[in-house]
Amino acid sequence: MAQIVDMYGRPLKSETLKTTQSVKLSERLRIYPDHPSRGLNIRRLPRILEAAEQGNLSAQACLFGDMEERDGHLFAEMEKRRNALLTLDWSIEPPANASRDELNLTAAVADWMTGIPNMEDVILNGMSAVGYGFSCQEIVWELVDKTWLPASLTKKPHHWFITTPEHGDEIRLDDGSYEDGKSGSELWPFGWLVHRNNARSGFIGSSGLYRVLVWPYLFKNFALRDLAEFLEIYGLPARIAYYAQGTSDEDRDQILEALVTLGHEAVAAIPQGNEIKFENAASGGADTFMAMIDWAERTTSKAILGSTLTSQADGKTSTNALGNVHNEVRHDILTADARQLEGMFNNLAHMLATLNGYDEIHPRRLPRFVFDTQEEIDISNWATGLATLVNQVRLSDIPVSWVRKKTGIPTPKDGEPVLEVPPVATLTAPVSLRQRYESLNLAALNTRTTDDDDPAQEAIDRAELPAGAINQGMQELLAPLVQALQQGQSADEAMNILAEAWPTLPDDTLRQLLTQAFFVSDIWGRLNADS
Repeated sequence: MAQIVDMYGRPLKSETLKTTQSVKLSERLRIYPDHPSRGLNIRRLPRILEAAEQGNLSAQACLFGDMEERDGHLFAEMEKRRNALLTLDWSIEPPANASRDELNLTAAVADWMTGIPNMEDVILNGMSAVGYGFSCQEIVWELVDKTWLPASLTKKPHHWFITTPEHGDEIRLDDGSYEDGKSGSELWPFGWLVHRNNARSGFIGSSGLYRVLVWPYLFKNFALRDLAEFLEIYGLPARIAYYAQGTSDEDRDQILEALVTLGHEAVAAIPQGNEIKFENAASGGADTFMAMIDWAERTTSKAILGSTLTSQADGKTSTNALGNVHNEVRHDILTADARQLEGMFNNLAHMLATLNGYDEIHPRRLPRFVFDTQEEIDISNWATGLATLVNQVRLSDIPVSWVRKKTGIPTPKDGEPVLEVPPVATLTAPVSLRQRYESLNLAALNTRTTDDDDPAQEAIDRAELPAGAINQGMQELLAPLVQALQQGQSADEAMNILAEAWPTLPDDTLRQLLTQAFFVSDIWGRLNADS
């Protein structure tokens, strides 16, 4: 049996499928993190960053964790960037010109990937590499119906790891060991799902986005501390005590305690002969401190999301057009994150294929994990433009596959129900009343019988409609009126034109003819409504 190796040529250890590396090394791993943000200053921070550049990531990783925990603005912006990937659909795509075996493997990998528990957590854990530069998720394998599948993927703390910049920048477990001339233990093949995110180009220790944000974080905390101290004394007068010469240390301590009590409770007792004076209250404002805090937060937003208008609006430059431009920048960042994260899942696909008997397929021909990062289009406008290209420009060589890709409409599978184009109804020209009533002489307006039927209504229902006279009457009466309305004249002007066309008719007769014409036009419209 051929030896199973990972995509880097490292052989599979049998214990990888039985246990996890962190369990075996748990006694040598430092479980709990430190908190280097306590007492962080401008001298200590460079030492932490320099140690990370040399491969000692522990202090830097712990500092990054404190930054996420203590800076709500930074946490909110990073959550926007991380959670954005959960909105994307993903698929497993075969290689170009795939063979039957490659297509079968693609279908199998798609089925295995879909069954991974808590896939959303795997994506979010992988996205933690944006800030830290890397993320490591340990895999627990299980055998299900003769198929090796991940039972769980668990992200391990970043401070557990070190790197070797002098030996290929390899990520290793910081268990205090030393092997092969390197510090730490090598990660077991097939035991870890590792993602490296190049927010900044360089070694892993300096590639995380939080390296850019540590300085705004530090200066923001300076401003917050100073603002808190300012607010503590703002509006309070300065209290100064004068004590007589020869006052003992004990009495001076009592006077100082009295000053403190006076500031909080407005009550104090001091020995006779001593004096307390109140000076002007602390003046000024918090604008200087808020300017520093605002600068730090805007810099953080720009570094994480590429802009500020999609995260906070100042009411001055937050126009809709500029906001749309900044939103396009966010989509570019989303696409970049998705493309980098695809590499992590492609590594997992290689593990699944190798462990389940598809190791004869070359790694370059393995199926690919792909996020759908295409922006939604306005299908209505897009279809109108496409119809113009086809029908008017006569562009007849547009591939259907390209249209489906742009619109996101998938190709239907065999036997899958599809929407059908409804048949086009044949439209017939409206017929005249004469033509309609050549075959129909009677039109009953009401065929229901009631106890109080109107004899006049029954006579109308049984009457024959003189089609010829109706058509002629409509043409003679309405032609001048319609022409006037088509010329944009008002209703009163149209009525005057109609009166001029029939100057000899009395007003009563004209009104009667108009009433009959309205009745005829209504009947004509009802009869031709279905045509």
